[in-house]
Amino acid sequence: MPLVVKIVVFLLWVNFLPPLANLLWRESLASPVDGGLRWFDRQPLLGPNKTIRGIIVSLLGGTAVSPLLGLTWWQAAGAALLAMAGDLLSSFIKRRVRLSSGTTVIALDQLFEALFPALFLSFFMPLTAGQLIAILLCFIPVSFAGSYFWNHVTYRPPQKNYPRLIRSPVRFREWRSCHIPLFRWQVMLNLTSFLSHQVFLAGLFRLTGLYGAGVRNALRVQVEETSFHFESLPDSFDRFRILLLTDLHLDGLENLTDILIEKVKNIDADLCLIGGDIRMKTYGPIAPCLRQLRRLLPHIKARHGILGVLGNHDCIEMTPDFEECGIIMLINDSWEISRNGQRIWIVGVDDPHYYKTDNARQACQRVPQNDFKIFLAHTPEAYKRAAACKAHLYLCGHTHGGQICLADKRPILTNSKAPRFTARGSWTYQGMSGYTSRGAGVSGVPLRFNCPGEISLITLRKGTGADGAAC
Repeated sequence: MPLVVKIVVFLLWVNFLPPLANLLWRESLASPVDGGLRWFDRQPLLGPNKTIRGIIVSLLGGTAVSPLLGLTWWQAAGAALLAMAGDLLSSFIKRRVRLSSGTTVIALDQLFEALFPALFLSFFMPLTAGQLIAILLCFIPVSFAGSYFWNHVTYRPPQKNYPRLIRSPVRFREWRSCHIPLFRWQVMLNLTSFLSHQVFLAGLFRLTGLYGAGVRNALRVQVEETSFHFESLPDSFDRFRILLLTDLHLDGLENLTDILIEKVKNIDADLCLIGGDIRMKTYGPIAPCLRQLRRLLPHIKARHGILGVLGNHDCIEMTPDFEECGIIMLINDSWEISRNGQRIWIVGVDDPHYYKTDNARQACQRVPQNDFKIFLAHTPEAYKRAAACKAHLYLCGHTHGGQICLADKRPILTNSKAPRFTARGSWTYQGMSGYTSRGAGVSGVPLRFNCPGEISLITLRKGTGADGAAC
């Protein structure tokens, strides 16, 4: 490999590691280099994107590939350190001309982080002036193109009034799951999911002859009626009925939407809550599930409307379509339900599982502390944060109750980081009641065993009683 190419690859590597670390570890150990200090112009010295962690991973990564350049470890580490010093100098200059952190400027962003280490390496390697210029001419456009693409994918909001925190891990996951031009590559980008579900698990059940039975089981959706008693429930909401539909995965099973329509059209509810995961896969087209959703929602009878939250299968780009269908989407937000001069609140948070963008504090900020609160999340994984907000009832899904369970109905896997007592049905935590629906649809493989799908009908009752009891 020519010497110029080796050095350019080395520089690209050490400059790629800090944003990669941010993608993998988010805010962990991400202390800013400038400690939050400001310069004499009252602007940040460097900005929050320049972290001590970034410098450390660049040093370690540069040291690890020292054999590529035929250098000692300390020579490679010195080059990596100077690359980071050049990057910091570029940030310092951009702050002085009042460019915001994360702004990409061609040449300024790349010049010093390539020039400083290249000059340093020239003391140990036979580099001519022409080769130094060639290194800059190669590195600057390639690094700029990579930086532009990275910022476009991981930081730029996809729509006006983007309702999530703009963090690189979140935007990268959205790009993998929702970026329309990449649909043709979605299987490659989600190869692990494809192999484990569509190839391994589906193939295993076909070999055992149980695949057909599993599909039939998945279409035997049950209506589960449950009641919860609360002394603090306003009198006007005694016997208030909530239809909870979660994990619909409407494009995953043929005839599922027809079965759900037959079930819900005979249910008279006061409120309908949608717990997320409308789409079957975590990647691919969104139109098929939206078509099924538009068929289902007109058959739901709920006096106070339909509220919903996003799940880990739902793209943020689907939010306007959900709302156009008639769902009021709560993305770290709350909604007041009034009845005869009294009120309760529905607090809905963004997905706590995959995107990890739930913010209970933000969702509860408009809600008076002593008012009755129902906390709606896609998964049970935000249960501690809900309890800290003094929620009375926590409603969720995501686990599918295990979907494929042992004969005694114990789930083999729950796909949740929350304790197993939250995996299905009724539960309590620090005085907060909770209910985890088994979900109406299926995920991964379109099969169920010892765990039928569920439409949940929850009745709120004033007073004391056996919570979680059948109505």
